[in-house]
Amino acid sequence: MAPNTTDFGARLARLLSRIYPEQDAEILGSKVVKAFWPGGLSRRKAPREPGNSLWSERDALLITYGNSFVDGMHKPLDLLHDFLLTHMDGVVNGVHILPFFPYTSDDGFAVTDYRKVNPELGDWADIRRIGGAFHLMSDMVLNHVSSQSPWFIAYRQGQAPYDKFFFEASPEEDLSAVVRPRTTPLLQPIETTDGTKHVWCTFSHDQVDLNFGNPEVLLEILRIIRLHIDQGVQIIRLDAVAYIWKTVGTNSIHLPQTHAIVQLLRLLADYAQETVVLLTETNVPRAENLSYFGTRDEAHVVYNFPLPPLILHAMLSGSAETLQTWARSMPPAPLGCAYLNFTASHDGIGMRPAEGVLDKAEIERMIEVLKASGGLVSMRSLPKGGEAPYELNCTFFDAMSQTYAGQEDLKFERFICSQTIPMSLEGIPAFYIHALLATPNDHAAVVRRGMNRAINRHRWDYRDLKERLANPDTDQAQALKALSERLRIRAEQPAFHPNSTQFTLSTDSRVLGLWRQSLDRSQSIFALHNVCADEVDLPRSSLNLIEGEAWHDLLSGEPVRQGDILLAPYQCRWITNAPQQ
Repeated sequence: MAPNTTDFGARLARLLSRIYPEQDAEILGSKVVKAFWPGGLSRRKAPREPGNSLWSERDALLITYGNSFVDGMHKPLDLLHDFLLTHMDGVVNGVHILPFFPYTSDDGFAVTDYRKVNPELGDWADIRRIGGAFHLMSDMVLNHVSSQSPWFIAYRQGQAPYDKFFFEASPEEDLSAVVRPRTTPLLQPIETTDGTKHVWCTFSHDQVDLNFGNPEVLLEILRIIRLHIDQGVQIIRLDAVAYIWKTVGTNSIHLPQTHAIVQLLRLLADYAQETVVLLTETNVPRAENLSYFGTRDEAHVVYNFPLPPLILHAMLSGSAETLQTWARSMPPAPLGCAYLNFTASHDGIGMRPAEGVLDKAEIERMIEVLKASGGLVSMRSLPKGGEAPYELNCTFFDAMSQTYAGQEDLKFERFICSQTIPMSLEGIPAFYIHALLATPNDHAAVVRRGMNRAINRHRWDYRDLKERLANPDTDQAQALKALSERLRIRAEQPAFHPNSTQFTLSTDSRVLGLWRQSLDRSQSIFALHNVCADEVDLPRSSLNLIEGEAWHDLLSGEPVRQGDILLAPYQCRWITNAPQQ
C-alpha cells in the first residue's frame, strides 16, 4: 500500500498490532512517537513521496572505519576529515563510517554504548563536522550488543528493564533449523543473579542478541536512532537486521515480525522532517535480500550483495556470461528505492548471495585462485551439519593478482575494470576505502589480531599514505586518480541516475555491456567492460548506435567512428550521444 494512502496513526497501530499483538497498540504507539520525537517535536503532516528525489547520479559513497588513518598525533576522525576534504570532494558525496562507538570486539560491531563516540576516534563534534560536508551513514547494530555493555551487565544482575532485554533459549529445545553465519555454539551459558541462563548469540559469544519480543528494546533503539539523526546522520544502516526476531522451532531469519519492524522504521523515516534513508544489511541470497524492499514500505536501499562474488568470478574467469545472466534477471528497484553497488566491504566478499548463481565447482575454483593470491576463506555452519564458504577474505586489489589461467600481468587494469562495473550499473556506487586505495592484503594484522577479516582492515599510517599519494608511480596514487576521474565523469551523466533505465546487451561473452538511459530520455550510455586479457572487437551493429548522431567515449574523450568498436584488455568504455562538455 502506498505510504500516502492512510493516516500515520492508523498505520503505526496496525504495524504494532502485528509485532506485539498482546500489547495495546494505541498506548504503545504513543510511546513510539515519544521515543522518536521526544519533547513532542513536530513531524511531517504527510509522508515523503516515494519518488526518486532522494538521490541522483551525483551520489556515491565511501565506506571506511573511523581509524582507517592513524598517525599517533591526531584524532583519527580528524585525519579522516582531512582525507575527505583533500581527496574526496567532488568524487563522493557520502561517507559510511563503520561503527564509531565504544566496543569490545569485531571491530566495532560488539557495541558497549550506542550514545557515545569511541574516544580513541574523536567525539560527536567530529562526527557532526563530517556530516556537515558529506551525507553521513551510521550503523544501527540492531541484533546484538557487547557482553561487556552496561545493558548486559545489568541483565546479569537482574536489573529492570534490562533483565528482559536479551533473548534466552534452552539447550533442550530444537534449534537445528536456525540459520546463522558462524560456526560457534548458538547458545552461551551465563551466570546471573537468577541462576544460569542460556543467551542467544547469532555471531559470537561477545555479541549477545537483543530480545525484540520486548517492546522496550524497540523503544530504546528508536531513541538511539533519533540521537544519531540529531547528530547529523542521514542514512541508517540496519546491521544484521534479518536476524532480529527469533522464534524457537523456526530458522529465525526474515521472520514476519522482522519485516514489520523495518516497515515501522520506514514509516517513521517517511514522516521525519529530516532526510532519513534506511539501508538494510542482509548478506543472503537474492530473493531474500530483495524482500527488504517490501512493497516500497521497507528499506529505501538494499545492498547488491551478489555483485562482489560475481564481479570477482568474471575477472578471474575472463567470462562475463554469469554476470550478464544475473544482470538480465535483476528487476529494477521499485519507485523510491535503489540498489547499493559495491565490490568489497570490511567483511570481505560474501559467498551466500552467489548460491544458486555460481555452481560449487566454480566457487571452489575461485577459492583456489584467491588462496594463491594470499586470500583466506571463512566458513559458516549448515543447519543439517557441515560447513560452507561464507565469505572470502582478501583485498579486492590483491584478489586481482591472477586469473584462472594463471595470468599475473595486467593486475592494475583488471582492478580498475572491476571497480568501474559498480559505477555503470543501476544503483548507487559505494567504495570501501581499501578498494579505492588499492590496499594490499595485511597478513600481519591477521596474525596479530587472530581474525581473517583483519586482512582487509588495514590501518594506514597517514604520513606514509600521503607520501604514496604524492608519488604518481604508487598503486595508491594511480588507483585513487583513475577511480576519482571516473566518478567525477559519472556524476555529470543523467543516464547514470540510480533509477535510470538499464538493459543488458547481448554482446561478446567476454564483455559486460549495459545500456543506460536517463529518466528524461535525453541521454543514452553504452557502458562496456572487457573482463578478459584479450582484445575484443564488437560489431557496431551489436550496440545499435543510432546513425546520424555523434557518439563519443566519456572515458577516453574520443569520438566513436564507423566500424567495429575495439576494447583493449580490461578496457571500459562509456559511449554516449550527449554533447561533449
